[in-house]
Amino acid sequence: MQQRTRPGRAWIITPALRPRQFETAQTSGAGVALVDLEDSVAPADKQAARHAAQQFFDRPSTPCTLGIRMNAPTTLEGARDLIAMAAYPVRPDLVLVPKTESARDIELVAGVLDAEGYTPDIWALIETPRAFDKLASITKAPRLGGVVFGSADYAATVRCGLTWQALLYARSALVNSAAAAGIPAIDAPAFDLNDLDALRREAEKAKEMGFYGKGAVHPRQAAVINDTFAPSEKEIARARAIVAAGQKSGSGITSVDGHMVGTPFFTAAQALVRDVDSSSDRPGPTGESS
Repeated sequence: MQQRTRPGRAWIITPALRPRQFETAQTSGAGVALVDLEDSVAPADKQAARHAAQQFFDRPSTPCTLGIRMNAPTTLEGARDLIAMAAYPVRPDLVLVPKTESARDIELVAGVLDAEGYTPDIWALIETPRAFDKLASITKAPRLGGVVFGSADYAATVRCGLTWQALLYARSALVNSAAAAGIPAIDAPAFDLNDLDALRREAEKAKEMGFYGKGAVHPRQAAVINDTFAPSEKEIARARAIVAAGQKSGSGITSVDGHMVGTPFFTAAQALVRDVDSSSDRPGPTGESS
């Protein structure tokens, strides 16, 4: 697996046929902005969307990673997407592959797009029961950068609710497989456009479960997601204290603020400190990635 810089915590997607929204998505504060060729585009408009999507990447500088959600690569529209993307004057930094159900899907996308000087970050959108059955093999795909949970499609197929409890198994399975493969997982968005308190509560649960970030369906959600997933100053200070205690004890069991800590705590604290010290996606004063 290639070692890649992890993108930002908040991900936002905008339809390819709404170019007036491109700049709004790219400056929303989201760490990843995607232009969509899949669900938001009617079958008759796919070719027009491929053409329009080129404008999304034709920008000299943006504060985020620019990507694309293609159609499933095993479909005719997906094949056409790959041909079009390979010819874009400016190609996407990240490709999100929907309906991923095998490692071959990732290999197919990489096989078409990889070129000298260009190897896009390829992420799998996990949104079907069959994908969950194949998670262990999907997450081991050599070119896979990470996974994203597609809750709406999964719930529609399973015929379950979109509640946290109904989707608890799927979220847990995804985080576990991603962690085993050493790749990040991004949680599905909260679909209520106006209830930012509910979004924050769901984002807190996702962070606690082990997700790296969360999708956004409106620009106003990006700041909430960034704020929730970024480690607080209190969390950072505690992690540094645990690291220092581990160094002092020679990695032996000791205590910090009245709590016993040992090897697992040292490992987690070291990872957090390492992320903080090397991260470029910690929120700035405006809530955007810095």
